[in-house]
Amino acid sequence: MNGRISRRVFGSSCCLLLGACGALVSAAAPDAVAVRKQLLLDAEPQGALSLTAAKEKLTTTPQPVVIAGRIGAKGMDPFLAGKASFSLLEIPDDDHASKPGHDDDNCPFCKKRAAKAPIAAVQFVGADGKPIPMDARELFGVAKGSDVVIRGSAVFDPKLGIPVLQVTAEGIHVRKPAK
Repeated sequence: MNGRISRRVFGSSCCLLLGACGALVSAAAPDAVAVRKQLLLDAEPQGALSLTAAKEKLTTTPQPVVIAGRIGAKGMDPFLAGKASFSLLEIPDDDHASKPGHDDDNCPFCKKRAAKAPIAAVQFVGADGKPIPMDARELFGVAKGSDVVIRGSAVFDPKLGIPVLQVTAEGIHVRKPAK
């Protein structure tokens, strides 16, 4: 009799423990496949603006925007670890930057242009309005230097000390590298 009760208690405890663990796992991490499917755009949105052109159009009130940029951050890591967030730099409008081995951070021409150009702080948020807790590199298959087109809403406050567009993204298209 004691053996049967012990087995029942043990079995019930295991079921409760496994059920609780399953609930914790599903509540803690969003489904990467579902998030990727919702945000990753197969086709490039039309009418993408450069960061400079978007800066001229935007105000302190959120507005819809489509921007094109290169993931980067003026000598820093452009990604926030564990967040669907990164910074964008202006894509150079000449072709010297597309040559193999080109390093925007050490190119005097790119550094001069970047000193005046705005940057974009891009974040993808969930339904709760908080940044999605998934690393953008893994979620979208991007890296520093990837050219992307972002669809979302943005603001620009000229009173800030640096020219930064604050973008809440609703979609991302990753451009294929030129061969």
